[in-house]
Amino acid sequence: MLFRTRGEKIFDAFNVVLLGLVALLMLFPFLYIFAVSFSTMEDFLSTEILLWPKHWSFDAYEYILESRAFLVSLGVTAYVTIVGTLVNLFFTATMAYALSRGIMGQRFFLFMVLFAMLFNAGMIPTYLIVKATGLLNSVWSLILPVAIGPFNLLVIRNFFLNIPNELNEAAKIDGANDLRIFWQIILPLSKPALAAFALFYAVGHWNSYFNAILYLNDPAKWTIQVILRQIVVVAEPTAALGTNDMLLDNPPPPVTIQMAAILLATIPILVVYPFLQKHFAKGVMIGSIKG
Repeated sequence: MLFRTRGEKIFDAFNVVLLGLVALLMLFPFLYIFAVSFSTMEDFLSTEILLWPKHWSFDAYEYILESRAFLVSLGVTAYVTIVGTLVNLFFTATMAYALSRGIMGQRFFLFMVLFAMLFNAGMIPTYLIVKATGLLNSVWSLILPVAIGPFNLLVIRNFFLNIPNELNEAAKIDGANDLRIFWQIILPLSKPALAAFALFYAVGHWNSYFNAILYLNDPAKWTIQVILRQIVVVAEPTAALGTNDMLLDNPPPPVTIQMAAILLATIPILVVYPFLQKHFAKGVMIGSIKG
């Protein structure tokens, strides 16, 4: 057992207390949203800080889950997140693998990737490109323009460079072509990196709303974040979600609907995060060892 000085013990205790306070500060908004979403209007108005429901009420959740607009937006967001993440991983991994194998014009393509990471065309030129390619008012406008993240591509390329080249040479001696090497050797060895960036891409798709506002004119194709913006910022929750016949005479308070909508929009990505979080450090750090 290592001997620890008094100063080290005090330092460790200070870190524990400081990080505990930071964790409580991060947890407070979620507790507040949770408490308000399950509370009655009377309980909400009777106290300044509400951290736990005094009288449980599920009216807000019933109202939201009976709303077709909310459920459709949830389905659209799930589709964009799943399909978009698969598209991101496919194009990012294939291009990163090609750039890690010394193809003709590699320096030019790496320069273009780096240039795209530092500079972009801007909102209006991008909108004109999306319109010219016929993607306007299509969910693919939320996927194809962001098919490859330049920074992610460079990190995954560095990850591929760290894989011993002897594996490729041995596979080629056995008669494997580049596609088979990539599919049967490189990808299985790259699971930590791919899992980490899959979560990065998925979170980005789930939380994206600005592109949906720009490119989607049909409310039936809006993502959950656009609906959430309508509920919390733009309009009354009942106007954004539509009427609910079951609670038409006595609808839930708008503030409880807003908090319930925020919680429902946050839960799916929180459920996915723990399954991929363990790959974060390993996947990202391995890819950043070699420049």
